[in-house]
Amino acid sequence: MAVDKNETWTRARLIPVSGISSEKEAETRAASAVLAVLSVVRDLSVALFSPMGASRAARAIVETYTEPQFVLDGKKVRPDGVVRISYGKVTWTALVEIKTGDGRLEADQINAYWEIARQQNFDAVLTISNEIAASPGSHPTEGLRVRANSKIQVHHISWTALLSTAVMFKVHRGVDDPEQAWLVGELIRYLEHSASGAMAFDDMGPNWVPVRDGARDGILRKTDDGVRDIALRWDQLLRYAALQLGAQIGSDVQHVLSKANTEQKVRTAHLVDALVAGVALDGVLRVPNTVGDIEISTDVKARRITACVNVPAPDDRGAKARSSWIIAQLKDAPAGLVIESYAKNARTPVSATVAAAREDRDVLLPEDKRDPVRFRLVLTQEMGQGRKTTGRKPGFIDSILNLLGTFYGSVVQNVTPWIPKAPKISAPPSMAASVDDDHEDREPMDNPPPVADEVRPIPMPSAVGDGRPWSQ
Repeated sequence: MAVDKNETWTRARLIPVSGISSEKEAETRAASAVLAVLSVVRDLSVALFSPMGASRAARAIVETYTEPQFVLDGKKVRPDGVVRISYGKVTWTALVEIKTGDGRLEADQINAYWEIARQQNFDAVLTISNEIAASPGSHPTEGLRVRANSKIQVHHISWTALLSTAVMFKVHRGVDDPEQAWLVGELIRYLEHSASGAMAFDDMGPNWVPVRDGARDGILRKTDDGVRDIALRWDQLLRYAALQLGAQIGSDVQHVLSKANTEQKVRTAHLVDALVAGVALDGVLRVPNTVGDIEISTDVKARRITACVNVPAPDDRGAKARSSWIIAQLKDAPAGLVIESYAKNARTPVSATVAAAREDRDVLLPEDKRDPVRFRLVLTQEMGQGRKTTGRKPGFIDSILNLLGTFYGSVVQNVTPWIPKAPKISAPPSMAASVDDDHEDREPMDNPPPVADEVRPIPMPSAVGDGRPWSQ
């Protein structure tokens, strides 16, 4: 007998979001859900913990616990969890601290956990929150006393990074075991729900509007409140954009820094100087197997955002053919995309929109028709001004994410780098011709030697042996 399904029925879920009434409860449930899934889905635990020093072995044993109790200076201390990964005689252990919603990690609490880890001979302290570190390998919390050469390191994973990694495995790479795939899907569904407290990067903070307007009016100073905060949030936004794009395409997109800006203090000072001077904030995202790095910049003063990529030109064809080569790969590009064509040693490029270049390919060539050696593809749009993604005005974060998605989807992913053809072996002159050339001036021999009909190989003894002595 068929049973009618009531449309109001709610599907049973492994990790329900109903009943979460406080931030503490959200943190407890998130910690239990995440740690439980990580103890079962080995691919996910390898992706998250192996960069921290844990074993990559597929058969390693992963144990997870919630709210373990320790004693520090006579007081009971309860981190949110413990992860222990063992393979053979080697064990890696980390204390875990989790924050959801607007909860902020506190330096004193993390330092206390670090001291417990030191006393217990653990390997790491891991924090998970909605905060995004400004640069790879850094921590969003200031005031940590852990040293760079310390045996016990403090690592941080944002909820966005964790969710992006789970999506990458579930959607793009696939999880072989169907039950584990279902577990990852349940975790993704839970973290994507607003009640879980695992929020996206959706707010530039309370300092955004005064810094934005101060940059437009040219009145910012380095000592102004909020300038440093916005500089840090710009890099956090770039890392968030990299995670979002990576989840969409199933690849590890990296926010990369120049050698001069690898230190956080230097990078922050560089961005603060740019804001005060009215210079565009810069950033670079690297997508594997693409034609080049994607450069993202924001001119807060002019309220314009830009994405661009450099494309080396082929050197096995003429100037006009080089222009045809790049235009042919931009069929889906927006008409407003600008192509900058650089000839060798040229300081300034010849520029034209892709729409104009489709009509006349000579517009990308200089007056002397020199060959272009590289092209720069540039897409510029208006900057969103709102501090939040859900505000009345278009949000700044939304405008950056939309620009990146459009630029990558319609430009970068369609451009194939030029690869020079393999060198070919030139045909050698015939042996007969060489012989004739060498002997054309010599007297003919009275008794020339006979010419063999064919060249026969010299018989070699078999490796196994044919019964004859080697001297034969």
